[in-house]
Amino acid sequence: RSGGPWLLGLLARLLLWGSPGAWASYLRRSSSCTPIPHRMALCYDIGYSEMRIPNLLEHETMPEVIQQSSSWLPLLARECHPDARIFLCSLFAPICLDRLIYPCRSLCEAVKRSCAPVMACYGYPWPEILNCNKFPADHELCIAAVSMDENSSSRRMPRASCKDCELEEASTAREILENLCANDFAVKIRILRKNMTTTISDFDLDPSRVEVLKHGPLLRTEIPARLQQWLDIDATCVHNIMRGTHAGVFVVSGEVQSDKVVVNKAYAWQKKNRNLHQAVRRWKHHRCPEQAG
Repeated sequence: RSGGPWLLGLLARLLLWGSPGAWASYLRRSSSCTPIPHRMALCYDIGYSEMRIPNLLEHETMPEVIQQSSSWLPLLARECHPDARIFLCSLFAPICLDRLIYPCRSLCEAVKRSCAPVMACYGYPWPEILNCNKFPADHELCIAAVSMDENSSSRRMPRASCKDCELEEASTAREILENLCANDFAVKIRILRKNMTTTISDFDLDPSRVEVLKHGPLLRTEIPARLQQWLDIDATCVHNIMRGTHAGVFVVSGEVQSDKVVVNKAYAWQKKNRNLHQAVRRWKHHRCPEQAG
């Protein structure tokens, strides 16, 4: 279960912390333990089975908790941070112990850094109720981050994109050619999934299977590195394109934005996509409207 390791660590820290005394007595009188229901998709099967009501966001009934927590499911689907679920559930469904355990301030700040920009894409600010300054510092008893440090040189934290990219249907060869003309670059690549077990999958570019159709403002030699950067930081987009497969060949096109590339279109390279095959064959001799002029 996703909550197992952090839960064991929390219990170990609680045993070292000592008896909560009078505070525990007050807590038992002011709140109650209740099973986390199946209908609470955000936190069901998080690693513990009971939660306290009222919760740490002052929701007093289970219907209210379920309704309010469900509004955060789309954000989790964006895979903006691997600890986002733990952070939210520590507030919506606080673990049923003798003392209230808040998320650490550093956990809140890490999740906010990755997820607030995605929320902003849809016009939602980071809510004041989740103001990270309200939460305890790391040296106090609190729920810390589970994932690796995002500043670690061994792994960069994936960032979700604001763009809802999906595989395109190769409708006509002409439409595909128009798309290639409209974008800065177009490349035929093979993508490999490195793992299937973590919250956010890691992807690699197969360097031996990179065919540059159009390099635009990029140097041909820098395209593989730029595309690997895209695979590293745009987890949601790549996940949607891969559709659960271990490997695949795709024709992707997009634009260059300062220090990164953004993929706007992606087509699966399959035998049944005859229009895509035809467009790629014709591309070598195709002249875009601005070239023809």
